[in-house]
Amino acid sequence: MTKHDLRGLTRRQLLSRSLSAAGALAVTGAGFIAAPNAAWAVEVTTITPEQMATLLQMARDIYPHDQVADRFYAVAVRGYDSEEQKDFVAEGVAALDAAAQAAGFDSYVAAGWEEDRVKLLQSIETTPFFQTIRAGLVTGLYNQKEVWPIFGYQGESFSEGGYIDRGFNDIDWL
Repeated sequence: MTKHDLRGLTRRQLLSRSLSAAGALAVTGAGFIAAPNAAWAVEVTTITPEQMATLLQMARDIYPHDQVADRFYAVAVRGYDSEEQKDFVAEGVAALDAAAQAAGFDSYVAAGWEEDRVKLLQSIETTPFFQTIRAGLVTGLYNQKEVWPIFGYQGESFSEGGYIDRGFNDIDWL
């Protein structure tokens, strides 16, 4: 299947490609990234908006969940906008963009097909940059209480007396 042949695509593949091609994230000037089709934005103070857009796209590609809004991914990577992480992010994004350019794209974010971006991520998956971002997303994304209901997680149960009387037998998701 060629990149422009849409037959045989799953719904997820079609949506991810169309959103990427349409510019799901917009760098809207000095220090802001916004979703043109949603009511959220993230302000950056230390790293560049382009670097934040790369981190957001990485987060979506590493842990893809169609039902999770971009704003939750923005919260998950916002911690990298710090003086301590500035050089680490700049070097990592530059390496990822260099890999994208070697593959014929202007940048990682400009690779509009999820399949292409995943290949680019696989090419850097052993680097400290990728491993740090991936590991940080585990807690940065999944520890947000607002995300839990999306996955059917009710939260900790110790304070409620445990799971025996609170969802232990809920297997309707199976």
